[in-house]
Amino acid sequence: MRVLLAVASRHGATWEIGSSIAKTLEGRGHDPHLVSPEAVTSLEGYDAAIVGSAVYITQLLPSARSLLERLGPDLVEIPLWLFASGLARPSSGAKTTAYLAQLTEQLGAYDHRLFRGRLERAGLSFTERVAAAGVLNREGDHRDFEVIERWADEIADVLDQVKADTRPL
Repeated sequence: MRVLLAVASRHGATWEIGSSIAKTLEGRGHDPHLVSPEAVTSLEGYDAAIVGSAVYITQLLPSARSLLERLGPDLVEIPLWLFASGLARPSSGAKTTAYLAQLTEQLGAYDHRLFRGRLERAGLSFTERVAAAGVLNREGDHRDFEVIERWADEIADVLDQVKADTRPL
């Protein structure tokens, strides 16, 4: 199946998560197209979608929010998954998790995930460093690619089933 994989990433860590998901889907025989949300003008030609975003101060990036608003009516028509990343401390993600759950219900998505992220203070703007210090996030790469790949495998399982269900008899 042809899968839109729209990922909003500010410093590259969330994009790397998207790349990992794409690699897993490709390995399972699907055709993922990893793009930034700004590049998406329609869902024409896509059988499913995954939308992901980095999280800053409990918010998805504006480009991801804009995509979900612009194409929300179309996204409810195809299999959809949502993810976010960027929090080094899982306990600080309650507001983001609640927002993802709300979007999942609103858009009829199959699932949503909040992945731990990567924090490298040297690459952050002053405002981002202040925000990161305010929630006491630890510096380092906290992403668990085994967890991410297992989730991508779960997505591929659903896509395989959808594909089997839509084959002509």
